[in-house]
Amino acid sequence: MPIVEAVILLIVLVLLSNIISHYLTFIPVSLIQIALGLIVALIWQFQIQLETDWFLLLFIAPLLYNDGRRFPRRELWRLRGPIFANAIWLVFLTTILGGYLIYLLIPKMPLTVAFALAAILSPTDPVAVQSISKQAKLPESLMHLVSGESLINDASGLIAFKYAIAATVTGAFSLGTAAGDFVYISIVGFLAGLIIMTAIQLLMDVLRRQGIDDVVFNTVLQLATPFVVYLVTEEITHASGVIAVVTAGVLYHARESQIVEDSPELKLVTEKVWDIIIYSLNGIVFVILGIELPVATSQVIKGGQFNTSEALLFALGAWLVILGIRIVWTYGYILFQRLRNRGEERPSFRMAVLSGLSGVRGAVTMAGVLSVPLTVASGAGFPTRALMLFVASGVIIISLVAATITLPLISTSKQPLQTRASVSDEITNELDLDDEDDDFDEADEVRQISEDEARAYIMRLAISKIEELRRPNNQRAAYDLILDYQFVIRRLEMNYRADQAMQKVLNDELTLRQVAVEGERVALKELRQGEKITQTTYVGAVRRIERLENRLSQASGHTWPSVVRYWILFFKHLFRNAAYWLHSEDTDRLHAESNLVERETAKAAIKALSQYLARTDVDETQFDNQAIYHLIVNYRNRIERAKAAAAPSHEEEYQHQFNKLRVRALSAERAGIQSLLEAGNITWTMATHLRQYVNYAENVLVMSLNDDEGN
Repeated sequence: MPIVEAVILLIVLVLLSNIISHYLTFIPVSLIQIALGLIVALIWQFQIQLETDWFLLLFIAPLLYNDGRRFPRRELWRLRGPIFANAIWLVFLTTILGGYLIYLLIPKMPLTVAFALAAILSPTDPVAVQSISKQAKLPESLMHLVSGESLINDASGLIAFKYAIAATVTGAFSLGTAAGDFVYISIVGFLAGLIIMTAIQLLMDVLRRQGIDDVVFNTVLQLATPFVVYLVTEEITHASGVIAVVTAGVLYHARESQIVEDSPELKLVTEKVWDIIIYSLNGIVFVILGIELPVATSQVIKGGQFNTSEALLFALGAWLVILGIRIVWTYGYILFQRLRNRGEERPSFRMAVLSGLSGVRGAVTMAGVLSVPLTVASGAGFPTRALMLFVASGVIIISLVAATITLPLISTSKQPLQTRASVSDEITNELDLDDEDDDFDEADEVRQISEDEARAYIMRLAISKIEELRRPNNQRAAYDLILDYQFVIRRLEMNYRADQAMQKVLNDELTLRQVAVEGERVALKELRQGEKITQTTYVGAVRRIERLENRLSQASGHTWPSVVRYWILFFKHLFRNAAYWLHSEDTDRLHAESNLVERETAKAAIKALSQYLARTDVDETQFDNQAIYHLIVNYRNRIERAKAAAAPSHEEEYQHQFNKLRVRALSAERAGIQSLLEAGNITWTMATHLRQYVNYAENVLVMSLNDDEGN
């Protein structure tokens, strides 16, 4: 069948599977897709001629990039050590130990092929893991551990898989060469993903400054990103495209996860388009799995080495091997936590079993297996390729069936097992856009303002509303929100204010920042002299101030695009704290001192600003009020964040406070639009555009609320 007709059929089967899933809610949609593919293959003898060269590009690149975009940061960041241990060491343990046990189970399968099979079976479906973990009521730390690990074990599993396949194809393997290659492809892959993604974000930033902010154009550019990153990394640097796309996805998420969206319409459109693509790709992979099952089964039987029952036992045995390794590893982690923290509950083997069952295999495993070449370097067929495909397919199906059977036994919830292929469309856009007749009298002598001016005005009203609602218990959320509004307002001001006026504002802010930085330096010296902080913390803080002073001394009217500044500061901070992370026993003390420095230097900066503006030789009125306010809020924000870090509050309470303030702020924006319209400062058309902006912002807020509930 021609490729176009085949793609149309696959998409139709994916849609049909979700219709069936609506009625058979107790069956995961992935199993229904496999069954539909199997039926089509058996009845109509339908086959797909797979091109293994582009399979990783077409499926793996967007899937892993999307995982990186959805990478949760807050609680999971606290468990970064165990998560990366699971994602890296557990994967390689599964590859070596699991591969060897599979080799013992199937002696006719070459050892390198067994390693490849174990490696590609190690990645788990992150959506399925979260679905099972929640309904099984796993401890919070363990749920975050398995959820975080499932988001990044794809990359390590695919790298191990690639090496095992290469060893099979070439017939040669050198541990030293492999170790060197691994270091190269990992580091270069990471750097390639960082550089390419930064370049793309820089391009988008520049285009936006040039007025090229079309939503469709930017959406297509973002969708093309994972394919560009993967291809450039693989073809030019010969490094890991997998690591590159994961890195690119994480960087995109870190860059775009701001509170007040500069372009909420773009955010909303992009997220929904990505949902459509991931939904389609996952569904197509499982349908292809069903279509390939008869082919793999017939080839295994025709080979004469195994019969159907033996092949099924091999699949069951491989699943038990992978499950057993995961259970033992998780139980060891729980036991280690118990020994490390005496207050922890007694280790539960049941919890380890449940976390093992949560490791449902998904689209990454199937896409990897389907990318196995048909021949080796000598031209002979790839050894036991059909059996490898059959066993991998069997493990995927068995893991889905086991989770489906187990879930009702461990959960009081009636929610079915969710996988990546499940439909997730809980965002509704029922907000009305007023269709009002244009009865504004154009002859009225009222100054018309630009859309950027209007947006800045309604955002200032939002800030006023937040200040009005600010209380001691919600200050962190209030200052977070105000600060983000201010950054958007400043960007808008750059567009509509005259260059000379804007330069004065920047110069005022530069002068005030220099005063504030000097106040920070004085406070830091007092902390060290009073022996409230160690020399290590003092030196690190001094270096931060020196870098800030250096940037201020070089500051001018021209500023680098924000994306470049963001990543320079981010990675300087990352590398500066690398030594702290390597000494876990000092982490609590260093963090406590760092929080103390943040609080006291911020307070000193505010005091220095107040004293400077109160001086008789300084005319306070010469400074732009917005510059003063922006700087004060910046330091207030630092104080509140340091307080929260020193005495962590409940994240749910913070999120609840933030959402309440955001809703009231959006209401203030909407009221501001109406007041501008009634005063005649904007036209009906512009009012419609501004209301549309608020509607999009509200939809993005609803979308984030749904994501939080889903996580």
